[in-house]
Amino acid sequence: MKSEVAMRLALRAARAVEGRTHPNPPVGAVVFRGDRVLGRGATRPIGGAHAEVVALEAASKRHGASSLRGASMAVTLEPCCHTGRTGPCTGAIVEAGLRRVYVGHTDPHPGVAGRGLRELRRAGLEVEVGVLEAECRRQHRGFLTVCEQRRPFVMLKLASSLDGRIALANGESRWITGPQARAIAHKLRARADAILVGSRTALADDPELTARKGDRVVAHPIRVLLDSRLRVPPTAKLYTRGAERTWVLMGKSAAASRRKALARTDARLLSVATRGGHIDAKPALMRLAREGLTQVLVEGGGELAAALLRRQLVDEIHWFVAPRVLGGDARASVGTLGLSRLASSPGVEPRVGKAGRDVYIRGGVNYTGRKPVWGRSQS
Repeated sequence: MKSEVAMRLALRAARAVEGRTHPNPPVGAVVFRGDRVLGRGATRPIGGAHAEVVALEAASKRHGASSLRGASMAVTLEPCCHTGRTGPCTGAIVEAGLRRVYVGHTDPHPGVAGRGLRELRRAGLEVEVGVLEAECRRQHRGFLTVCEQRRPFVMLKLASSLDGRIALANGESRWITGPQARAIAHKLRARADAILVGSRTALADDPELTARKGDRVVAHPIRVLLDSRLRVPPTAKLYTRGAERTWVLMGKSAAASRRKALARTDARLLSVATRGGHIDAKPALMRLAREGLTQVLVEGGGELAAALLRRQLVDEIHWFVAPRVLGGDARASVGTLGLSRLASSPGVEPRVGKAGRDVYIRGGVNYTGRKPVWGRSQS
């Protein structure tokens, strides 16, 4: 089996666990001999085994420990070489008796940063780095963004009319787009560590922010609410349905009485800096990264979208456009950006498709001519 074929299988395993491994990246691994796959694995939820160990255990259980000796592994990220919640993956690989390891890319985390590769080579294994590197880096983009920028990777999801409106002047917005677009949006939710909305959206829509397939809930990402003054009442669904998965970013001056009311729920209250009475987007995202989130889907409101775009904090856009016109009195999909030159406007390197009757545009975001770090969306 060619190393690229094995790595594609590892990437498939990694994609299957997106949104369920933070703060660890969703890594995939495949153990193989010749054209035969012996075992596959992906990162388990926090506290569980890493992908390499899962793949080794699967191969050993199915074919016996002796089958591992002289075999190969493809893994999307450099194996770790330190003891944290689990033991070092490099030790497990060496002990299993593998002969060669193909790696997607090195791990920038200071606890690894090439040391895992050196450890494997010192033990006599053949190591090749950079197999399908671009695809693997896209797979780990949340983890890499945290390591390199100290904030999560941010996806912005918008659903609007042809003229860029998200609701009528009276607030009616359900449903601008059709069921196929909404189904894709729920797949995006399932892949994210968290869904982020502002207080205006929470007050207007009272969302649950679960990921569903039809009527069935398939994932419960963290729900992050930006609510500087704690305006959203404790009777909202974010507090009454699965509040233990709700994090509230509030201003330090939020009223004590409202804090006390929300303290009776299971939600987490996190104080962050404000700017002009609103949550300051960049320190808010950095706080989420410190709390372990690596990839966030933003769904809530034109003002929130504008605040993130003004600070160049959106990495990827998923925009669903419905074939209808709402007019200038309807609510804009993106608030004020304060641009003085067309050349300074954010741009997108788009992939354009259909979602039922709607147009689906997605891609990495450019700022002032700079190409997106992660390239075109692979969604």
